[in-house]
Amino acid sequence: MTSSASTTDPYPSYNELLDRRDGPPGSSWGVFGADDQLGTLNFLRLADLTESSMSVSAGQAFSLDLRSDSISPSLAPTREPLRHYIFQRTPFHRDEWLDGFYTQYGSQIDGLRHIAHPDHGFYNGADGSTFLPGTESLSIHHLAGLPVVGRAVLVDLDRFTCATEAPLNHESGQPVPLSTVTAALDFQGTTVRPGDILLLRFGWLDHYRNVGGPEWRANLATKQFHTGLLQTEDFPRWLWDQRIAMVAADNFAVECWPAQPTTPFRSVAECQGETGDPHAGIMHRSLIGLLGMPLGELWDLDDLAAACAAEGRYDCLLTVSPLPLVGGVGSPANATAVR
Repeated sequence: MTSSASTTDPYPSYNELLDRRDGPPGSSWGVFGADDQLGTLNFLRLADLTESSMSVSAGQAFSLDLRSDSISPSLAPTREPLRHYIFQRTPFHRDEWLDGFYTQYGSQIDGLRHIAHPDHGFYNGADGSTFLPGTESLSIHHLAGLPVVGRAVLVDLDRFTCATEAPLNHESGQPVPLSTVTAALDFQGTTVRPGDILLLRFGWLDHYRNVGGPEWRANLATKQFHTGLLQTEDFPRWLWDQRIAMVAADNFAVECWPAQPTTPFRSVAECQGETGDPHAGIMHRSLIGLLGMPLGELWDLDDLAAACAAEGRYDCLLTVSPLPLVGGVGSPANATAVR
């Protein structure tokens, strides 16, 4: 179930964003202010935190973060597992440091520095050449300082498709349309409210940990076929018009990877036949670069989903604590669900 945004909220519809002439079509640039650093997390203000806390009734808490050694080998050719060192000054002391620590390796948040739209640039027109360590513009530390706390709704796509359709095919990287997401919400009897955080469980991590063979896992960095949302214009429209603050999922990229041939998110150059960009046609460009929506990936939603299914209730209070890394592009999720 979904609810349309309140008639009293001050924000335009997605169709109005597409029609704008004072910024890139389909963008929220300037909607939250010329110097905005938070993007759609501003929608958290549309929800009353006291009311959101009423999602806590079962007295259960769930960490949504994977162990540091859960993903091996890497899922992306540009990221590597961290190297952890421990040292001591005396026999009664220990200290440590990390090398090769990729902030978006495991359970993670893609911040607003992560992806630009190739035709229009980074969110709110920020100058990517200034994205250096220690600089302010679109840095992940703004999300940490907010902080990110609110009602979250779990959409258990894995349980829904297993109960009503064929199970999702994680070996082929099956695309999932918006209609399946909304049908799963109806199946659960779950209502989305303005200011909510959306948690999408595809069952990808369960497949990775318990079903997929070692050869499949070993080849994921080079044979990147990942289950996720189908790239269509109706998904950013639905997210914006529902006033969703953030989306996180238990898969590689929220959306299916690689982008499908039908994607509407290709750049002008890509539409003219230029190839070679591994990000060609991905929906990240619209969600992060144009709308300013942080994305969570590889969140461990299995235990939370089991508890939700057992009770038949799929909302919770969610806290997300990115690293307050000034100049940061992304962060481990540090997410906790309480229900």
